[in-house]
Amino acid sequence: MACSKQAEITTENIAQQQAAVAMPDSYSADVAKNILIKGGNAVDAAIAAQFVLAVTLPEAGNIGGGGFMLVYKDKKSDFIDYREQAPLSAHRDMYLDENGEVIPYQSLIGVLSTGVPGTVAGMWLAHQKYGSLSWEELVQPAVTLAEQGFIVHPKLAASIEKHIQRLESRGFTVNFKDYFADAKANKLFKQDELGKTLTRIRDEGKDGFYLGETASLISDFMQQKEGLITKQDLLSYQAKSRAALTADWRGYQLLSSPPPSSGGIAIVQWLKMYELLTKDQPSLGNNSTEYVHLLSEIGKRVFADRAEYLGDPDFIDVPVGQLVADQYIQKRSLEVSREKISETEAIRPGLKESEQTTHFSIVDKWGNAVSNTTTLNLGFGSSVVVEGAGFLLNDEMDDFSSKPGVANAFGAVGGQANEIQPKKRMLSSMSPSIVLKDGEVTVVTGSPGGTTIISSVYLSILHALEFNMTADETVNNPRFHHQLLPKNMIRHHPGLAPNVIKELEQLGYKMSERRFGDMHVILNINGKLDAGSEASGRGKAMVF
Repeated sequence: MACSKQAEITTENIAQQQAAVAMPDSYSADVAKNILIKGGNAVDAAIAAQFVLAVTLPEAGNIGGGGFMLVYKDKKSDFIDYREQAPLSAHRDMYLDENGEVIPYQSLIGVLSTGVPGTVAGMWLAHQKYGSLSWEELVQPAVTLAEQGFIVHPKLAASIEKHIQRLESRGFTVNFKDYFADAKANKLFKQDELGKTLTRIRDEGKDGFYLGETASLISDFMQQKEGLITKQDLLSYQAKSRAALTADWRGYQLLSSPPPSSGGIAIVQWLKMYELLTKDQPSLGNNSTEYVHLLSEIGKRVFADRAEYLGDPDFIDVPVGQLVADQYIQKRSLEVSREKISETEAIRPGLKESEQTTHFSIVDKWGNAVSNTTTLNLGFGSSVVVEGAGFLLNDEMDDFSSKPGVANAFGAVGGQANEIQPKKRMLSSMSPSIVLKDGEVTVVTGSPGGTTIISSVYLSILHALEFNMTADETVNNPRFHHQLLPKNMIRHHPGLAPNVIKELEQLGYKMSERRFGDMHVILNINGKLDAGSEASGRGKAMVF
């Protein structure tokens, strides 16, 4: 039974001496905690954790990828965009054959799938703006873990083994196995080349990656393998500070991700349509047939808009204000069918004109918060390690629209707004988000999972604020996802009631049970912090 969380979650008299971390593995959690105990702020802890994850969570943590960091500090928000961008020699049709058809896997495996990495520049910008501890102090834990090694979690070892088998079964000749085959469960794993690269970053800052020896290693490797990234690409990359997307919802203020993320707009649309369509009506039960159907109907419209309008705001005029305007939300809500499934083919944009990723959440003792999502795109990115530098490269070029109307690896389609252009940032679903009540942090949330990120995040907000769940309940309650295409497909976690599955199938949905996401959430409930990491992953959450 739904109930209003406003009576339960308050932000008055927040325990200012409390801090919390919700991280994707124990190494990043312990390092982030240590930084906060030393007197570092939430951004300091986030920077240290980001570099640690490049060592201990190689499937998604990275210095060869990118991401988004949402910061709420001293009552002000900031959004640091360190998303990868297309190389200078990239072009619109680079993944099409002579017949104009998409070449399988070329945007997913190998050096041609790689965008210019943004992570190091993003962390550097965050430190320049908000860091209180020294850069060297924040990078050193990652250097130590790379050089001295870390004990490999059984889930990581199994993931590496499965990935090697997958690459070999499909005949891909990449160097992933050369670097990761020795990562065995419960054994020490050292990464000497990565340690040297992190040492250069520690000692030289951003220039330790985008200039000098590391830049030479990247560009020489690319040239040797017929990739696109050059020294000029690296030199010209800039992380950007953008205004966070903000919206009022049920007496809360939502802070989320602006373009080139599609997530913030989608989350605002989903929550606002849900609010309109459930107003002054009997409460819907969590994960009831009516609840799942309603949110799936809303999702059809959200993803139709995503495909048409969203892309890099430095290249196209994204109509953000129109897409989240109350009048537009009202119009879209009227199209939702409560009794049956809307015809997919009839859903059109409304205006007239990875799956492996990782996320973490941090709140410091001053009430500042960071919600950070970072990725290589698919698990282990391009499956290519820069030889001599020891880090995996992303395969984010797949997040562009290779051809209008052709779905990417996550089933998302796009058009001209997200076509490939030099120096353009590819559209993302990463959606780090923070919810405030009277200016105080109430929810810090985010998730990996490709396009399912958006569902994980808006559902986590509903779990906490609509259904009065704890942090552990918020991250572990079964989630579901529908995104227009594949047609009438609902992907859902184990745990959805059998009668609900049957009733949704009778409505015409195709139900697919498969986990997605790995949530790490911090809540402020009645002035006390509560942190949760999803039980199916290898994360760790602490309040201290």
